[in-house]
Amino acid sequence: MPPAFPSLSGNAAIFGLSGLHLTQAEATFFRTTDPWGFILFARNVDSPDQLRALTADLRDAVGRDAPILIDQEGGRVQRMRSPHWREYLPALDQMARATDPVRAHWLRNRLIAAELQDVGIDVNCAPLADLVEAQTHAVLRNRLYGETVPMVIEAARVCADAFVAGGVLPILKHIPGYGRAAVDSHMSLPTVNVSREELIARDFAPFKALNDIRMGMTAHIVFSAIDPNAPATTSKTMMQVIRDDIGFGGLIMTDDIRMDALSGTSAARAAAAIAAGCDVVLHCNGDLDEMPAVADACGEMTLVAQARALHALAERAAPQPIDIPAAVAELGTLVA
Repeated sequence: MPPAFPSLSGNAAIFGLSGLHLTQAEATFFRTTDPWGFILFARNVDSPDQLRALTADLRDAVGRDAPILIDQEGGRVQRMRSPHWREYLPALDQMARATDPVRAHWLRNRLIAAELQDVGIDVNCAPLADLVEAQTHAVLRNRLYGETVPMVIEAARVCADAFVAGGVLPILKHIPGYGRAAVDSHMSLPTVNVSREELIARDFAPFKALNDIRMGMTAHIVFSAIDPNAPATTSKTMMQVIRDDIGFGGLIMTDDIRMDALSGTSAARAAAAIAAGCDVVLHCNGDLDEMPAVADACGEMTLVAQARALHALAERAAPQPIDIPAAVAELGTLVA
């Protein structure tokens, strides 16, 4: 459990928005609701100057230095792309190609952090600590770092460290492990049927080793040996495993509640996640018509969630110096 901090007000939601600029209706809603943070997608990205203006407007809307998230893993999951930003190989491809995979992984993510910091984004939805399995779905597979527990732990650790060095906070995902999913949770609910002992020994092991990372994101996946009736995101039993067995004490946010792995309305999904023990709900589609009901379902952050959130945000710091051209050149040499 992180140390106690003074409470802060705010809704237990992270919201997306509709386009390249904050609309008046969105600004009014965000000002009134005060969500904990925001998340950006490709629909919100055009140019560096546009992004700087957008991130400033979002923070102005809530009157504080709210965290602004993005999924900038590199490879397929990369919201900021050329010509304004560098393109990166899928992580698994880079790990296979690089002559020094761990060093290359650090450089890649340190450069990503610099690009995010430059436009006012201070949280990235990475690293991934899921393991590559024979059945890992293609939507996830080449985003991962490897098949062995030690390699994934090392790569995820250097990824998180590179972000923090660049002034960007990491989010560990997808807790407690998504690698065995043979279906895409954007489309349907994956179910894993292996023993609890096997899950602890393999799937959960990277997350336990990385449990000091201050924010994490759930997996919409059922582990039948632990809770056959609910995915991790909405399972009190699985949340207890995450907190007690895996030992994760940081802020837990859901993966996007609009994914079809979950059932019911967006508001019902949000309420179920909060009831299960998630600290914050991630609602990504930017549909302002849905947001009021989701905000009502989330309610204000609990005092425990506020403490976890403040503990996470306390890690924000100015970027450490880096020679960008030298880092780009070294990464290019390592993966040539």
